[in-house]
Amino acid sequence: MKPHEIEQKSFAIIDEEAGDHGYPADHWPIVRRMIHTTADFEYIQDTRIHPEAVTAGIGAIRSGSAIFTDTNMARVGIRQNQLEPFGGQVHCLMADERIARLAADKGITRAKAAVDAVADQLDNGIYVVGNAPTALLRLIELIRQGRTRPALVVGLPVGFVNAAESKAELLHLDTPYITNVGRKGGSNVAAAVVNALIVQARSDG
Repeated sequence: MKPHEIEQKSFAIIDEEAGDHGYPADHWPIVRRMIHTTADFEYIQDTRIHPEAVTAGIGAIRSGSAIFTDTNMARVGIRQNQLEPFGGQVHCLMADERIARLAADKGITRAKAAVDAVADQLDNGIYVVGNAPTALLRLIELIRQGRTRPALVVGLPVGFVNAAESKAELLHLDTPYITNVGRKGGSNVAAAVVNALIVQARSDG
């Protein structure tokens, strides 16, 4: 089978096993791709999507707005070639020497320093967190202070220290978000969410 045939068959299996999942038509492709990436059907119960998230994400993609992420794994997992017709690019600053110096000077994590560095570039952009709760918590702090206004936050940090807690805080924002409850997540899932939005941006145009 060709790759696209395998993907389509996988989606058909997911649709069949998910049954009456209850998601709106524009939300289900996101959750379905999260399941496709992980083979984990618990994302049906655990995913949280702000009512305006899909519209905001598609709008940001179509306008060519920048996408920033806290991991290079997420950066390479997002389909840059499908963003190019819109003029968008994906950035990760975690390996940037300037971020390392900023983090050392301030005594903070690189993930937090990377958020600080792009706060003024995030208007109508997308910030994707697939690993570091400190990045998500800092982003939430800056949003609450009115210092940054992303169109969408994809918040899917994974782990045992502040991952669940940071995502719980995200649910209190008015800013559109796509996240989940609990410890699960990861860069692969975060990239899958953005890819699902890219597919919709291309097909709905």
